[in-house]
Amino acid sequence: MTAIIDQDEALRRARALAGQGKRTVLGIAGPPAAGKSTLAGWLARQLGEVCAVVPMDGFHLADVELTRIGLRDRKGVPASFDGYGYLALLRRIVAQPASGEPIVYAPAFARDLEQPLAGALPIPLDVPLILTEGNYLLVDQAPWRDVRTLLTEVWYCDLADTLRRERLFARHREFGKEWAVAESWMTAVDDPNAELIAATKGRADALVRMA
Repeated sequence: MTAIIDQDEALRRARALAGQGKRTVLGIAGPPAAGKSTLAGWLARQLGEVCAVVPMDGFHLADVELTRIGLRDRKGVPASFDGYGYLALLRRIVAQPASGEPIVYAPAFARDLEQPLAGALPIPLDVPLILTEGNYLLVDQAPWRDVRTLLTEVWYCDLADTLRRERLFARHREFGKEWAVAESWMTAVDDPNAELIAATKGRADALVRMA
């Protein structure tokens, strides 16, 4: 049975994972604007140097490639990510303590540019807990099902859909989308993605109640 936890319990569980004496990778999944990056960032601030954050958003394909493959107007769907690149990075991260690789670099995502930034996030060898957050960590399709095998636990950010959509709309507006464009994007792209992600909720190890 999937546990239902609040943020205080999430911190306790994350601290316990960090204290296991080995490299662990905690996945944080959920639909757009459910609070994944907020939760990961908050946990990282509380835990300090024992953890590092690797966002799946760093594996967005660049706009020039999305245009080439015809997905520029559907950015955010599973095929708009370099999922196999994300999988390969996670394999390096899991193997890092055994390989002795001193630093593994992960890409970040610049939301003001809406573009990935290569080599922006250093993962030192001695960090025991890696937090990775993204939409599709629990999707039972390639390559995401292989991603799941590398994660010690996966939590699902559970937020009332009305509030989540309000936050998502505000985010679209904040980063430059006109009102009508934001509404159209949510209907055509975000809502179908959210339905796909919501169907994976039952595969999570815990549901985190987001305020």
